[in-house]
Amino acid sequence: MGIINFQGKRDKAASQPVEQILVSDYMTTKLITFKPEQSVEEVIETLIKNRISGGPVVNEKNELIGIISEGDCIKHISESKYYNMPMDNSHTVEKNMISQVETIDKNMNIFDAANKFVSSKRRRFPIVDNGKLIGQISQKDVLKAALKMKGNRWK
Repeated sequence: MGIINFQGKRDKAASQPVEQILVSDYMTTKLITFKPEQSVEEVIETLIKNRISGGPVVNEKNELIGIISEGDCIKHISESKYYNMPMDNSHTVEKNMISQVETIDKNMNIFDAANKFVSSKRRRFPIVDNGKLIGQISQKDVLKAALKMKGNRWK
């Protein structure tokens, strides 16, 4: 018995290539970054002032060395209170940041990036080129790309 195909006749338009939308098209390049020697208190003030939930940590060569988030700051506050320690400038970003940072390639398709967000449960990914931080893509950036594509075929 032969194979029966239930797809029916396809339109010619469906086989035309869809324009690739890359992470680099939607990434943010004007980033608020932190230095490893900054105090956690400075980070908290910056996060609140700029209404952001975290940011990349870079060294003097603009190389990505970590990420610090609201959660990292809250953990620090919680531990300081638990151990009855004052929050002072000796508590640095370097001691509280996450140094194992997952990045996204600037040439990744935006919808592959969406899948990466879903599987990792992260809110943002830094983008690095030759070791240097060049941008960041957030879940909101992916949503903007999806809205722009509304009505077009996604690939």
